[in-house]
Amino acid sequence: MNNENNGLSELLLSRAAQIKLLILDVDGVMTDGRLWFGDDGAEYKSFNVKDGHGIKQLITKGIDVAVISGRSSSAVDRRMQELGIEHYYAGQSDKLSAFNELIEKLSLQPEQVAYMGDDQPDVAVMQLCGLPVAVADAHSCAIEVAGWVTRAHGGGGAVRELCDLIIDRQPELSSDHH
Repeated sequence: MNNENNGLSELLLSRAAQIKLLILDVDGVMTDGRLWFGDDGAEYKSFNVKDGHGIKQLITKGIDVAVISGRSSSAVDRRMQELGIEHYYAGQSDKLSAFNELIEKLSLQPEQVAYMGDDQPDVAVMQLCGLPVAVADAHSCAIEVAGWVTRAHGGGGAVRELCDLIIDRQPELSSDHH
């Protein structure tokens, strides 16, 4: 980490040290938000390998990672399997109920959760969690409620920035370099 603490206040840095669960949106966070459709009706999405590596590091170090998506997609289903994300909620029009179900299932408090979003459907969860993060190219409604905005855009390494931050702020996790 550099000395400017990645633009985070001391309060949010201390919150990052408490995180036990990272929840991610898909479209616009894990991807650049564009939807590609083939002539055969298949849907294609582009994921960043750096984000995937950060997610795998968190899981390996004992931090739960969940995904709550407003859409359902076989491409996303496959990526979740590849990354080993067991808490995957697809087709969620109400992300708050999935959030509440998750924290109850994992016996966590909202302040132990980081959430990364990019648009209106993410705002309600961002307002409740301990570490609300928006990607650099998020809609203004998400940026307004975010405690931190990443340097990278959605699909461009933003998830990795947050994974690195969580690992860096929890010394017991960062015994080896990422």
